[in-house]
Amino acid sequence: MSKIIFLDVDGTLVDYHNRIPESAVIAIRQARKNGHRVYVCTGRSRAEMQPEIWDIGLDGMIGGNGSYVEDDGQVILHQLISEQDAHAIVDWLQERGLAFYLESNNGLFASPDFREAARPVLRKYMLQKGKSEEELIGLEAEDVMHGMIFDGQLYRDDLNKVSFILNTYQDHLDSKEAFPNLKAGTWGGRGETALFGDLGVKDISKAYAIDALLEHLGAERSDTIAFGDAKIDIPMLDYCAVGVAMGNGGAEILAMADMITDDVEEDGLYHAFDKLGLLD
Repeated sequence: MSKIIFLDVDGTLVDYHNRIPESAVIAIRQARKNGHRVYVCTGRSRAEMQPEIWDIGLDGMIGGNGSYVEDDGQVILHQLISEQDAHAIVDWLQERGLAFYLESNNGLFASPDFREAARPVLRKYMLQKGKSEEELIGLEAEDVMHGMIFDGQLYRDDLNKVSFILNTYQDHLDSKEAFPNLKAGTWGGRGETALFGDLGVKDISKAYAIDALLEHLGAERSDTIAFGDAKIDIPMLDYCAVGVAMGNGGAEILAMADMITDDVEEDGLYHAFDKLGLLD
């Protein structure tokens, strides 16, 4: 029976050097050839999806941690931050002196101070992802984040999420208090270090979006398999019939997963696809 497969991107499909393991490409293409459907299910917005990901061959995507759903090029769901909240977030971040970027399917729109403020933070982020000091010489935000725009309009009505550099963890806590009608989180690479805060649409999750997609497809939850590596992937793994944690995953997702595969950099995706019979 064909399965519907959901793949987190960073730390699951894409490794900590921002590369897609060739074994993962082989696994996905073979699984689709065998009649299974494969979607990415990511915190990234569509503008952040590097062409190499689409080149693998996918049936669609869930983006913005559940705010956007696309199947075969058709938009099934797209829940945006309200224009009023989007403007208020920009004002709040600027008043606090926090560098940020606005995540939209039309691009990542950075505050004027983001490139400079991001250099040390992204350096730490990439070191945690396995990059060497030598590889990070001259690193800029646009080298890490696909679709970055530095001279765009900041008052927008097309936002999936907003990410901002944390000066301290208190900035994240204060964002939760300032915007109780939004979903506040943190992220920062391997080990889920809190380097960035983010704000997005409340009461959505990857699981919520998968449910909407299954309804559109007329498919059953019993035919779903999810792969992830981070705390934000837990609702997705819990919702799907089989939840697979990458070996490089955080402690919480490793504890709840139905199956643990190898590290993303040790062909974990391929080995799990093989073990689950998706390549037969």
